[in-house]
Amino acid sequence: MSRTPPKVVAVLNTSDDTVELLRVYLESEGYVVVSAHVSKLKRGELSIDKHIADHGPDAVVFDISPPYDSTWTFLEHLRAHPSMKQRPFVLTSTNVKRVHEVVASSADERLLEIIGKPYDLKEIVAAVKKAVGD
Repeated sequence: MSRTPPKVVAVLNTSDDTVELLRVYLESEGYVVVSAHVSKLKRGELSIDKHIADHGPDAVVFDISPPYDSTWTFLEHLRAHPSMKQRPFVLTSTNVKRVHEVVASSADERLLEIIGKPYDLKEIVAAVKKAVGD
């Protein structure tokens, strides 16, 4: 009997502590976690093409952080990228109300959940499970 390989989740955030917290918790739930610092992606220090090609995440947990407009613009850029087009996103933010307003105007079915801070880790895991079809 063959085992199903674990699902891969990309955590894209501006806080190393948050990345580590999410990595530990998601790995304890059986996921493989790959991460990238959003600022490195924005500055081109890390190639999104290479990161996605190397890891092939089944879902992305992305933090919408201040400044919200530029972070949202970067998220739009990521979602439009050919390697990201079919991947579902779970969004986190300190300003859930504002993110809900922006998401409502986008009507993108890949944006599955918006989770506020402070994090409820069980809520994030539930959103990831939904995103990857577990």
